[in-house]
Amino acid sequence: MYAIIETGGKQYRVEEGKAIRVEKLPQTKGETVLFDRVLMVNSGEDLRLGNPYLAGGLVRGKVITQGRDRKIIVFKFKAKKNYKRTQGHRQPFSEVLIQTIETAGN
Repeated sequence: MYAIIETGGKQYRVEEGKAIRVEKLPQTKGETVLFDRVLMVNSGEDLRLGNPYLAGGLVRGKVITQGRDRKIIVFKFKAKKNYKRTQGHRQPFSEVLIQTIETAGN
């Protein structure tokens, strides 16, 4: 069974027992997080689609870690104009362990 959820402006394919990295969530380590923006649930023989969200769809997860990703370098350059700018960025994330996928029929 898997589901497609939306969080942080992105869509993720989630399965029970798997961990995903999403945009930083306000919950702390060990807290439960509920994703109610479920777009689709596939249970093998049954496929449920939302319009745009599935009514009664809910995905429960537990925050494993909060952290910051690798540093990326943003370098701007204009040829022959003596213009160079270097900037670094580390994106914060939350790692979530998916516990259950629920639909209105369950």
